Amino acid sequence: MMTTYFISHGAPDLALHPSEAADFMRRFGLGGHKPRAILMVSAHYMAERPMLSADLKPEMIYDFGGFDPALREIVYPAPGAPDVAEEAVEALRAAGFSAQLEHHRGYDHGTWVPLVLMHPQADIPVVQLSVNPHAGPEWHYRLGQALAPLARSGVLVIGSGAATHNLRELFGNHYPLEAPAPDWVKEFGEWLDARIVGGDRDALLHYRTKAPYGRENHPTEEHLLPLYVAMGAAGDEARGERIHTSHQYGVLMMDAYAFHA
Repeated sequence: MMTTYFISHGAPDLALHPSEAADFMRRFGLGGHKPRAILMVSAHYMAERPMLSADLKPEMIYDFGGFDPALREIVYPAPGAPDVAEEAVEALRAAGFSAQLEHHRGYDHGTWVPLVLMHPQADIPVVQLSVNPHAGPEWHYRLGQALAPLARSGVLVIGSGAATHNLRELFGNHYPLEAPAPDWVKEFGEWLDARIVGGDRDALLHYRTKAPYGRENHPTEEHLLPLYVAMGAAGDEARGERIHTSHQYGVLMMDAYAFHA
């Protein structure tokens, strides 16, 4: 059973500029794994039902504006894995999800920004899985549980999102890159870490009512939902571990977690 991961991918320019989070991703790589494929659950791939990218040669998606033009020159040439996408669809359908393959879906920045740092060799096939921004943590945890057979068969499941993600606060108050994290951001981040390490699944699934400043840190949920997929895919007895913590622009916690089966 492979360890699964949740990483905070931050702003797209994470791929260009030195930072604690970027340094961590370069050092950590894929955590010593040699998977047959990577299943990347991206906060920037949103759909009402589970969608799996199924192209053999995915193109690039530069789904952002206002950043350094050099970002649009980055290409992550890893092949897709249509066979693994089909395996995932079958596993999800067996669990009652109406999963589908999607063609002509390129790598969005929730996928290529972390992978260009973590595995620049780009020689491992990648499949992307969507999140449903309206479905909530429990639905995504069950989604992850349905994917556990893939984790057992050598597929590395990575959830790519953000430990905290309030862009209205970020842009409205013009936080600089090195701004300190406000107390309401730090308090939520420490609550999240304690519940993950302590295995308090119920609190995590109901974080919007149980966590301090849960809604303030996630006005919309899509960037935290990949966490639940990674957690579910590791199995019900998985042990959570924070493997990195830092922050950018004050309100973006860049924490990363491993879920050990």
